[in-house]
Amino acid sequence: MNKRRNICLVFLALLLAVTLMGGMTAHVDAANIIKGDTKENVRIVQQRLKELGYYKIKVDGIWGPKTLAGVKNFQKAKGLVVDGIVGSRTEKALGVTLKSSSSGSTTSNADLNLLARCVYGEARGEPYTGQVAVAAVVLNRVRSSKFPNTVSGVIYQAGAFTAVADGQINLSPNTSAYNAARDALNGWDPTNGCLYYYNPATATSKWIWSLKVELKIGRHNFARG
Repeated sequence: MNKRRNICLVFLALLLAVTLMGGMTAHVDAANIIKGDTKENVRIVQQRLKELGYYKIKVDGIWGPKTLAGVKNFQKAKGLVVDGIVGSRTEKALGVTLKSSSSGSTTSNADLNLLARCVYGEARGEPYTGQVAVAAVVLNRVRSSKFPNTVSGVIYQAGAFTAVADGQINLSPNTSAYNAARDALNGWDPTNGCLYYYNPATATSKWIWSLKVELKIGRHNFARG
């Protein structure tokens, strides 16, 4: 009787562990599961899934758990391999044509790695949304005529980031920093276009204090400038 009880307890423990591990996979790297211009193609897939009743929330071009679930449910209903990957068969079954990558829309691994290093050096103690926000500020600067037009140019601009000045830019990023960089590259901007951020507890620049604070995330204030 005790032996049977012990076996049951071991089984329940294993089941709980598997369940918890499954709950830790909320972040999905869209670059590995959908071809071409990621954000635009995610929008195409989300819109089609929504039309078919497999996706219920806003079409935003950001790959997340709801989009993944929609793809898998669609694949299951159509008798396809249920892997969440929008390959050629799933694309055909959806009745959409995804766009191929163009030179102006691809992001190099070097840019991803550098952006993740910046996030890690500048915001590794911040909430996840705050880490994405820091990455988004870098990308907003790339798109702004006020700053260099490359990720490396923005990050290494003289005096722009503390992590560059104190050498933390050279630290190895963790998974959270990489995920935040990817989410920002995929279009998530919690700052709604801000170009600046600072920690009011440590900021010494008089100019930065003159900017209107649009929002606060964790220890950082964000401003458009």
